[in-house]
Amino acid sequence: MASSALNQKSNFHARSNSLPSRPHPLVTQIDEHLCRLKSNESASSSMILNLSSLRDLYELVDSLLQLPVTQKSLAQQCNDKQVTELLNGSLKLLDACGVAKDALLQAKEDTKNLQSILRRRGDGVGFTNEAKEYLASRQKAKKLINKSLKACKSGFAQLENDGEATFSMLREVEGAACRVFECLFSYISGTKMESKSTKWSLVSKLMSSKRVTCEGEATETNEFERVDAVLCTLIDNKTRKSGKISSDGAQIELQKLESSIQDFEDGVECLLRLLIKTRVSVLNILSQ
Repeated sequence: MASSALNQKSNFHARSNSLPSRPHPLVTQIDEHLCRLKSNESASSSMILNLSSLRDLYELVDSLLQLPVTQKSLAQQCNDKQVTELLNGSLKLLDACGVAKDALLQAKEDTKNLQSILRRRGDGVGFTNEAKEYLASRQKAKKLINKSLKACKSGFAQLENDGEATFSMLREVEGAACRVFECLFSYISGTKMESKSTKWSLVSKLMSSKRVTCEGEATETNEFERVDAVLCTLIDNKTRKSGKISSDGAQIELQKLESSIQDFEDGVECLLRLLIKTRVSVLNILSQ
């Protein structure tokens, strides 16, 4: 059997009959990135940082796939079932990336529109109607996100680490990407809309940039959540008349959200290109 580019010391725990005594440096770096991403899942790390780490991981994977020993091992040792799993997984990730990209694009357009109306008309009837449309658009995006997330997670519920080492590594990377998309979707979705009786409670939590999880742990809120909360309050006439939330405050939160969306768009667009590149590389290897 051809020597694999990976070895048993890697965290991929792949089995092989003939492995080099030392792993390739790229394998070590990939393993380190996977461990870093896993550790970030339970930490309050920046979502932008996670996207950047995933991008770096896929760049390393692409470099590994260019090695002749990797190509030979993957082409010779993967069976039909493994090939199907690998390619189906890459498709699910591409779909998830596309959904994230579309959701961010729609949110950016809606945010710019709200800012424009605020500058021209203030927080009157026109803005209230647009705010309602924004929140309705957010709900549609959440439904699409939840559907895409379920489809993505179903492909990585039980990753098998037995078999050809490069295949196991690629599946491990796909699983890590799925977890990053899960975090990204959660970030974009924000908190669920509250009833009118609890709107101000939600806003007061979000304006302090903190919210309490179901476990009672205080966590940072994000720009999507804060804008949702501000808009819910502004379209409630009683709360808006109280003056607790001003149009200036809404404008500030919308500006912050627009800036954040741009950062996410850049990261997702770069990641989409890398996902396509990796899939093409794998298809070329398997077709040899």
